[in-house]
Amino acid sequence: MVLNPWNIDGLEEIERETGKKIYNILQLRLHQSIIDLKKKVDEGPKDKIYDIDLAYITSRGKWYHYSWKGDMQKSGGIATNIGVHFFDMLSWIFGPVKSSTVHMSELDKAAGFIELERANVRWVLSIDETMLPAEIQAKGQRTYRSIKMENEEIEFSAGFTDLHTESYKNILAGNGFGLQDARNSIEMVYNIRNSKPIGLVGDYHQLLKKSF
Repeated sequence: MVLNPWNIDGLEEIERETGKKIYNILQLRLHQSIIDLKKKVDEGPKDKIYDIDLAYITSRGKWYHYSWKGDMQKSGGIATNIGVHFFDMLSWIFGPVKSSTVHMSELDKAAGFIELERANVRWVLSIDETMLPAEIQAKGQRTYRSIKMENEEIEFSAGFTDLHTESYKNILAGNGFGLQDARNSIEMVYNIRNSKPIGLVGDYHQLLKKSF
C-alpha cells in the first residue's frame, strides 16, 4: 500500500477529511490453508513459540531491474515488493515483531530472522534463480514457495485463483481490511529496508548458504 509507516498516518488523515474508507488487499488472509493455520495456532498452547522457515524464490528477467520494481525508492526493494504479503500473513498469525535481523539485503535477494510474539522466523526472498533448490531446478521450475512450521511443510501452493475477487467482495460488503491492518507488515519491511546486513551470523535460512 505504502512504503513507510508514516504514510499510513497521512492516509488516515485523508479518511478523516473525506469521510471515506481506504481498503487494501491482504489476500493471503483469505487463503483457506492460512486460515486453518491461524486457527491451529490460536487453539494451540498459548505459551508455545513456533519455528518457521519461509522461502520465496521467483525468477525474473532483466526487465525487472529496468522497471519501477528495480527502483528501491519506488518499490521498496525485494522484501517489500515480493515479501510484504508473507510478512503480513506471519504477523497476522503469530503476532507483532519483537526483534528483526537482516542477514542479506541486495537488489535481487534478501534474508533475515524475525522474532515474533509466538514464532521465530528464518526468511529468504529472491528473484535470483541460482538460489532455487537443486530438485526444483531439475524439474525446470522457476518458482519455489515454501513455508515450514516445526520443519513440516504447510501446503498452500493452490487456492490463489480467486483471492483478489474475494477481497473485492469483502470490500464491497464493508468488511475489507483497513489501514491499521497493514501497519505491522509495512513497519516490518521498512525496518528490513533500513537495517544493516550482518552476513551469515546467528539463526539464518539454510538456502542463504548458496549466496555466500
